[in-house]
Amino acid sequence: MTARSDRIALLKAAAKTRVLILDGSWGVMFQKAGLSEDDYRGERFKAYEGQLKGNNDVLCLTRPDLVGELHEAYYAAGADISETNTFSATTIAQAEYGLEAAVRDINLEGARVAREAADRWTAKEPHKPRFVAGSIGPLPVMLSMSSDVNDPGARKVTFEQVYAAYSEQVRALHLGGVDMFLIETITDTLNCKAAIKAILDLEEEGLEPLPIWISGTITDRSGRTLSGQTVEAFWNSVRHAKPFAVGLNCALGAELMRPHIAELSRVADTLVSAYPNAGLPNAMGEYDETPDETGHALHDWAEQGIVNILGGCCGTTPDHIAHVAKAVAGLTPREVPARPTAMRLAGLEPFELA
Repeated sequence: MTARSDRIALLKAAAKTRVLILDGSWGVMFQKAGLSEDDYRGERFKAYEGQLKGNNDVLCLTRPDLVGELHEAYYAAGADISETNTFSATTIAQAEYGLEAAVRDINLEGARVAREAADRWTAKEPHKPRFVAGSIGPLPVMLSMSSDVNDPGARKVTFEQVYAAYSEQVRALHLGGVDMFLIETITDTLNCKAAIKAILDLEEEGLEPLPIWISGTITDRSGRTLSGQTVEAFWNSVRHAKPFAVGLNCALGAELMRPHIAELSRVADTLVSAYPNAGLPNAMGEYDETPDETGHALHDWAEQGIVNILGGCCGTTPDHIAHVAKAVAGLTPREVPARPTAMRLAGLEPFELA
């Protein structure tokens, strides 16, 4: 297995020569697999009281074979990067199932399974090394918004509690062998800042620093995150982390996401990523956008030079990713702009003082 520092160097080199491809949805693929409650319980949670079906992260422990097959499918489709199946693997999120004690194992196993798949594909196609992104998803609680309409200061958690939850997750992902951290589907920038601090503090424990990838989500046509920030304000709030990449995912399909990606491309002096849903959900909550439609839309973004990394979120499958990979093959990635020095601040809106 290649040393992690060498893999990171390969990742950064690849980003300079081509548009990198991320994998697609995990939830839709687990739904297609028709899993039963027994699949989620396995032997470890056989006596669990309650329902585990739908807790996809626990499949890292109970069906690692299936998780590995999905990594394989996305790498085979042309993905350069695949995420660990750990989107909700924090003590705060897993508390809804009473599985706080299993969080470390979920992250370790999720990283291990992904690492094995990535290494197999890298050995098979050394000209196209595969990488693993440690998935760090949002929480069911927010630090930026009140949990009580009658009390603006009410919060269900403290910053310290959110930081502790993310610290346990990122430490396990690091030890499991991920190449980078992906803080994704960010609805609350303050939660994101807790995750960033947790990652940066790993260096104090003597762990090797890894690239940080930050991906927010625009919740509706307002062009703002759930906590109210514009795209530029969001970037100003997280740019201190000097991320390897910043982008948007989920919520919107490609058509509605494009202007926000273009704005981020204008202001961000780092790589820009985008992995939209397969359009907007229909009345049944399903996604109708075909792989060809997704590939065509994202081809245009790459051709216009506004992205460095492309992939898919809700509703996308290995077939969608294969079409995206084929559509952008040979296109030049976005050139990272040199921004003039200025003081850049943000509340809900950005503020810049040259």
